[in-house]
Amino acid sequence: MVKATTLVQRVFGFCFLAFGLNGFVHFVPSIPMPNPAFEFFVGLAAAGYMLPLLYITQATAGALLLVGLFAPLAVAILAPIVVNIFLFHLFLAPEGIPLAIMLAAFEASLAWAYRDAYISMLQPYAIPDLQHIETDSDSEHAHRPATA
Repeated sequence: MVKATTLVQRVFGFCFLAFGLNGFVHFVPSIPMPNPAFEFFVGLAAAGYMLPLLYITQATAGALLLVGLFAPLAVAILAPIVVNIFLFHLFLAPEGIPLAIMLAAFEASLAWAYRDAYISMLQPYAIPDLQHIETDSDSEHAHRPATA
């Protein structure tokens, strides 16, 4: 099972690294999109920051997955992007739905594989580690010079 998860993680990471970099380098030729999908992209581009932010996020999270660093964080960062990709293809460009389903399946399988890493994030009432906070504040006072 670990080998299958590693393979899915590497393929998923490569997809997002490649498509994130493609946003800047354009090594994959663009295909014509239906008018609603094109208008959606024009709207994102008109914001000025959205597409570069999206491409940087995809490339960074993809690279993290590819090399195996901070994988649960990368999966969490990519989750809203994958949901948007799926909905984009479901409603605006249905010809890409097979790829969207594959990405959603990879996202779900990796989220399940790393589910233990998300337990602390899903607590309804999170309480900070007070002992850690007290230790930090105590060490700050210990290094301050005494005032007269």
